[in-house]
Amino acid sequence: MAAWAIPKDVFSLYLAHNHFYHVRAGLLMKTSTHCLRRVLFQVIITLTILTALYSQPKTITILHTNDMHASFIPHEAFWVKENPKPLVGGMNELSFAVDSLRRMKSATLLLDAGDVMTGNPITEYAYRGAEGGALFEMMNRIGYELWTPGNHDFDISSANLRKLTTIATFPTVSANILDTLNHFPVNNKEYVVIEKNGLKIGIIGIMSDDFYNLVNQNSSAGIKILPSIETLKRLAALLRPQTDLLIALTHQGVDEDSILAMNVQGLDVIIGGHSHTRLRHPKKVNGVLIVQTGSNCENLGVLDLKVENHHVISYDGSLIQLWYNAARPKTGLSDFIDSVKMVIDQDYSKVIATLKTDWNRGHGESGIGNFIADAQREAVQTDVSFMNSSGIRKDMTAGPITKKDIFEILPFHNLLSTFQVSGSQLRTMIDTIVKNHGNVQTSGIQCEWQKKENGRIEFLKIIVNGQPLVDSKTYTCVASDYMMGISEKYFGIKIGTITILNQTVFSAIENKVRAMKEISSEIEHRIHEVK
Repeated sequence: MAAWAIPKDVFSLYLAHNHFYHVRAGLLMKTSTHCLRRVLFQVIITLTILTALYSQPKTITILHTNDMHASFIPHEAFWVKENPKPLVGGMNELSFAVDSLRRMKSATLLLDAGDVMTGNPITEYAYRGAEGGALFEMMNRIGYELWTPGNHDFDISSANLRKLTTIATFPTVSANILDTLNHFPVNNKEYVVIEKNGLKIGIIGIMSDDFYNLVNQNSSAGIKILPSIETLKRLAALLRPQTDLLIALTHQGVDEDSILAMNVQGLDVIIGGHSHTRLRHPKKVNGVLIVQTGSNCENLGVLDLKVENHHVISYDGSLIQLWYNAARPKTGLSDFIDSVKMVIDQDYSKVIATLKTDWNRGHGESGIGNFIADAQREAVQTDVSFMNSSGIRKDMTAGPITKKDIFEILPFHNLLSTFQVSGSQLRTMIDTIVKNHGNVQTSGIQCEWQKKENGRIEFLKIIVNGQPLVDSKTYTCVASDYMMGISEKYFGIKIGTITILNQTVFSAIENKVRAMKEISSEIEHRIHEVK
């Protein structure tokens, strides 16, 4: 009820009295005037009370996750120095934390900011017709109320994502994901308005403007991404007058969220994802609260808000670390999780080789990157191989290797793709890799270079497949279809004809691991700066 509205019962009393006044005006003028004053006094008192009640501060607790990456079971807390490392995360711990907070708080709202998929073999198993569907069944049972997709939720295909959204019992919001016919392709809505504890809460979903650089070409085909700032400006202007609290649920990264906060008026909160940023407390930019929980279901975000007259008047935000507790009682959810894990363990937990040296990622060349690039080149017998460093998703300590380990290192459905370049083009590609500080792992290349005083790169030696580089010669290359879709970013040139093979990067690496049995790969300074 608006603060100025006259309650129906008071207004009826006024009409009844007014009728009485007209009928008997001649007889009861003095009495009616007195009664009218009394009624008006009652109206004023009632409106004052209603206004006070309406404008009282109301509270809401936003519970939020992002970038869970299929981490439905606990995993080692890699940042802890002691051994054995404690376990953290998983859907069961998340469920207990959510249930506990729901019992403590007067009103809660549970949201997810995308990248539910990719990271565990559970995404390879169909559930109710969708690969990875079991994850959304778990989210249903935890009681999620809304989510926005992330780029990795498209990894299998947009068609599979559409199936996942039909399993979800909660809405999918993303205002700037359309298809070429301007329809919403993954059962998404621009926004929703939810009423909680007397508050009207508008929630707008936003996907990263960098979508096409983040998603495989096959999965992004037919998808159109509207500019995020313009889209949010339009919807914020529409929803702000209708709501008490306005939230942007985004998957674009904390830096982009900060830019959004500076450029869009009317937002109260941005619940973000994509950059895997652990914001232990909210970041405030231009009066907008920005929150994010990190990744891999290791934390639950809690944001307590007090709202009055369409403004957040106080807030408190924190992260709850989801430490594994083996003493949790069994529930329907935990039984479901155990049944899914048992199936995956049967297929993925057998030891297939032994790693003799640690596999650690890092800036520039890495032992694990060398192994992957070598495996790709050997699988298709090319002169050169390339692997994007960001596609290697896990470090590994020396010890037994399982198929599950390889999947967690390379969880994508990327396909091997071959192409040809001239020697001069290959020289440009290597120059770009050097300037980008080793964001690409290589095989078949040995290079020494120096940086001149003017910043120019001078190559002292380039050996390709055992022979000096010849600018006029044609060389065969292999990389993932993902890299080929954005070849200018990685190589500085647009690759022409590409042949996409029916073999994944994952299978090439698995085959090499199984064949070698014992693996020792080290940094070899394949592209080396001479000081």
